Amino acid sequence: MGIHPTAIVASTAQLGDDVEVGPYCTVGPQVRLGARTRLYSHVVVDGDTWLGDDCEVFPFAAIGCNPQDKKLKAGDPGGKLRIGNGNRIRESVTIHGGTPFGGGTTTVGDHNMILVGAHIGHDATVGNHVVFTNGAMAAGHTVIGDRAILGAMVGIHQFARVGRLAMVGAGAMVSHDAPPFAIVQGDRAKLVAVNLVGLHRNGYSAEQKALIKRVFRLLFWRAGTLHQRLEIVRSSALFRDPICKDIVEFTAASKRGVCSPRSGRQQRSDVGESHADGATTA
Repeated sequence: MGIHPTAIVASTAQLGDDVEVGPYCTVGPQVRLGARTRLYSHVVVDGDTWLGDDCEVFPFAAIGCNPQDKKLKAGDPGGKLRIGNGNRIRESVTIHGGTPFGGGTTTVGDHNMILVGAHIGHDATVGNHVVFTNGAMAAGHTVIGDRAILGAMVGIHQFARVGRLAMVGAGAMVSHDAPPFAIVQGDRAKLVAVNLVGLHRNGYSAEQKALIKRVFRLLFWRAGTLHQRLEIVRSSALFRDPICKDIVEFTAASKRGVCSPRSGRQQRSDVGESHADGATTA
């Protein structure tokens, strides 16, 4: 364990084996840092905050400071912040703890990349292997599923959800839920394609990709109300597959509504294929 002489570490903070605290860092009295976690320099970790093992936190990040909530009064303590293992938290990132008005805890899973200037708001839930690209921001009470990617300067509206393996294009303003395996983009974000590149990179088979495309066609690119389309998929043989159930249950549980298809896509015979450069083709 190495603590730089200019760092300020509270006597009651709990530091695991081989933790490194760099120059001018501040570690608060309720903080726990897991084994081999490293704070490079000028990092603030405060509040009731736990970081797991093997995390890296880069200069000027502020983790666990009091949440940005107008209902909190001066001096009110923030809630819990629980961050898992193997996270890379880059320069000037801000992550806030929970509040009494939400679940009380902000949760960040394992092996996430949170890049320069990103923000995770109070009472949010972030899964595993998620990427927040530079300047991406998730407001309070949001839910970001496993392996989702938020492009640069993305904004996720409070209480909105992003499903697992969804890709949110750079600059998107997401005010409704982004379904699992989808590509959404624009202001306000629209559903434009299935995230086939993400599926390929994560080992999904050709049969699974075809299934997801079929479910998207039935659920998002057909006429009728969403309730009617949900019932069509539930009554089909597709619903026996766990992947289909995931998409249907995510959509049915939406409280803010799901991102609607981009104008003109309803009449297409298939869902567009995505390419690594972000373009789509039908």
